[in-house]
Amino acid sequence: QVQLVESGGGLVQTGGSLGLSCAASGIIFRNLVMGWYRQAPGKQRELVAVIMSGDLANYAEDVKGRFTISRDNAKSTVYLQMDSLKPEDTAVYYCYARVVTTNEVSWGQGTQVSVSS
Repeated sequence: QVQLVESGGGLVQTGGSLGLSCAASGIIFRNLVMGWYRQAPGKQRELVAVIMSGDLANYAEDVKGRFTISRDNAKSTVYLQMDSLKPEDTAVYYCYARVVTTNEVSWGQGTQVSVSS
């Protein structure tokens, strides 16, 4: 079982920046595809960004150029740097991990990101 512990988030004004981190344990980190999802009130959970063990990353269209996902395999941690934040980025952000060999998925506890206009 993969355990994920998130940190970061908070309240920021439009145009500001925030960083999220997610530490994984319970499995060799390089065997995990890591990512971030978000869920705004009244909306479905949606993919924000995902990063493979070889650092190949994919982003949702509306965050491309503003958000950067990265991972540190030595620290078993994935990061999400969010710049040029907009009110529509307001959501609970969830860390996501998928085991490459079994497709088992785990979720973090979620952290609130709020962007004021």
